[in-house]
Amino acid sequence: MNEIILQNLLSPVVLFFVLGIIAAIFKSDLKFPNGLSEGLSIYLLIAIGIKGGIELSHYSIESVWAPIMGALFLGVIIPLITLMIMRVIKMDLKNSIGLAATYGSISIVTYGAAIAFLEESGTSYEGFMNALVVLMESPAILVSLLLFKIVESKKDFPIYSSQNMGIIPPSANLIDKDVLKESLFGKSILLLVGSLLIGWALGENAVPMVKPLFIDLYSSVLILFLLNMGLIAGQRLPEVKKHGVKLLMFGLFTPLLFGGLGVLVGSFVGLSIGGVTLMGVLAGSASYIAAPAALKSSVPEANPSIYLGLSLGVTFPFNLIIGIPAYYEMAKWIL
Repeated sequence: MNEIILQNLLSPVVLFFVLGIIAAIFKSDLKFPNGLSEGLSIYLLIAIGIKGGIELSHYSIESVWAPIMGALFLGVIIPLITLMIMRVIKMDLKNSIGLAATYGSISIVTYGAAIAFLEESGTSYEGFMNALVVLMESPAILVSLLLFKIVESKKDFPIYSSQNMGIIPPSANLIDKDVLKESLFGKSILLLVGSLLIGWALGENAVPMVKPLFIDLYSSVLILFLLNMGLIAGQRLPEVKKHGVKLLMFGLFTPLLFGGLGVLVGSFVGLSIGGVTLMGVLAGSASYIAAPAALKSSVPEANPSIYLGLSLGVTFPFNLIIGIPAYYEMAKWIL
């Protein structure tokens, strides 16, 4: 297990993210052109979506219907819980949305470490969990961006209203057509969901065309993206001090809260011990790829030092060291 932890913490994507932070702290002249930065986000959103769709096409809907519903439930409830916690912390709206999307989405690297953990312990799991991984990346981002549009258009939204204190007025029309259209067809969600549906519809027929660019080069492009995110995060590090201790507590304790919820949902939809463990890992992890790519495009004012700093610097190592074994023990106990 120590080798897995070291391997993931010393992976190129994490180290290049740290390099970007160092460059920003020491005021290097390194910077990314705006067009390239936008292009990297678009690339990652398409790659993540289409790979998930191709993986999902290998299974019949009937065989994965219950786990999919469980994954969608987690993708909706975790961002809502996160926003409620942020309201207590008194975090501003845009950074709250950033954390809701980041913690509602998932970490593929953490999932990979969990697979290695299960194989080492001789525990089997359902094959379709690999498809569920990418499917779980999108719902929380969609929900978070939709909530962002709602809150911006309706200042009396319950989560951030000082007047309503969490009560929705009967006459409140929270979702109008324009807000819904902008949320569902904004570029981040359009690319994620659209690419997933295309990959699902075409299945393996899409592989020869998409493999050279969106599969073979994925890891290399991800390095460039996280180097750029490191630069942005490093420039905004001073802003983190406002919420330092509270954010640290959030990054340490919510993985167990969300992971425990994932274990409960996994057991409810009938997964095995291995599958329940992986559902807990997915729910308890935090994204540093899909969510930042969407936030960079849709909520650029959200501070990457906060949502990326927490997901990569706190929750990621916490899950590798404590979280994965904890979710496994929870799964054994509940089943």
